[in-house]
Amino acid sequence: MKLPYLVIVLALGTLVSPARAADNLKLNPQLDYNTDSQDGPLITGDNMSAGIVSGQPNYILIYAEACYNSKRQARRTVALYNAYRSRIHFVIIDLDLPRSPEQQALVKKYFQGYIPHVAVLDRNGKPVYSQPGEIPTQNLEQIFKQILDNTRQ
Repeated sequence: MKLPYLVIVLALGTLVSPARAADNLKLNPQLDYNTDSQDGPLITGDNMSAGIVSGQPNYILIYAEACYNSKRQARRTVALYNAYRSRIHFVIIDLDLPRSPEQQALVKKYFQGYIPHVAVLDRNGKPVYSQPGEIPTQNLEQIFKQILDNTRQ
């Protein structure tokens, strides 16, 4: 009886990171917002290989380091993280770095070949937003408000 349960847990583990969460997110202070220069990871922090957390809203940013638009979205992401980190789980995926199995599964599921890519999942893991390109802070805050209001109900 334990073997099928173990298989289910291992299968879910490819997308869900139960205890870890990206934390202490900060912008790389060396970012050049005027060019597509290679400045290293746009966002740094702890547990950067974490995947989504089930039962909680998740924000996913998929980016590449030498992308002007990704740099601008990274700046928005860190600002949103500072405002919402206690209510929304942030997943940061740098396509220029090795990815955890959880993150690789997220890239396969959501990435459409264009950067940056932002996905927002409700607490049930259903995508409420998943699009390539930049998205303004106010639009993300509206999405966050919607999923957080639905979480309270």
